[in-house]
Amino acid sequence: MKYIAPLAAASLLALTGPAYSIGGDLASLAEPLELQVGTGDNGFGMEPNEFQMQTGQAYRLTVQAVGWHECNWEAPSFFKNTWIRKIEAGNMEIKVAYLYELEMDMDGEVEIFFVPIRPGTYQFGCRGLEDRGMTGTFVVE
Repeated sequence: MKYIAPLAAASLLALTGPAYSIGGDLASLAEPLELQVGTGDNGFGMEPNEFQMQTGQAYRLTVQAVGWHECNWEAPSFFKNTWIRKIEAGNMEIKVAYLYELEMDMDGEVEIFFVPIRPGTYQFGCRGLEDRGMTGTFVVE
């Protein structure tokens, strides 16, 4: 009788095997997202201005500066609750633990590879240009 519980536990572990993601390596299966900064006739728009995400899902956010206004793009609360895998800009791959801001002069593009780790609603925007409409929201469930 004293061997039944350990035998049952061992059998259960043998049936389940190691834990694998059904989709494979989540870091290599990042869901693409795109954000354009500086859109609209006056160059003070962002499209889209809301993103819906899931915790534990890998994402690749491409941020494109398409306007003629300088933008210091920030999302401090969001990045405090996100694991950043890497940032790619030009021919460079940058490994960082935390992202504070992206400074965009005019045209350019950067890709941020990340995984949200905490649910919440987080604001992003161009510092000092929020009242002109250069804001948005990350909604993480």
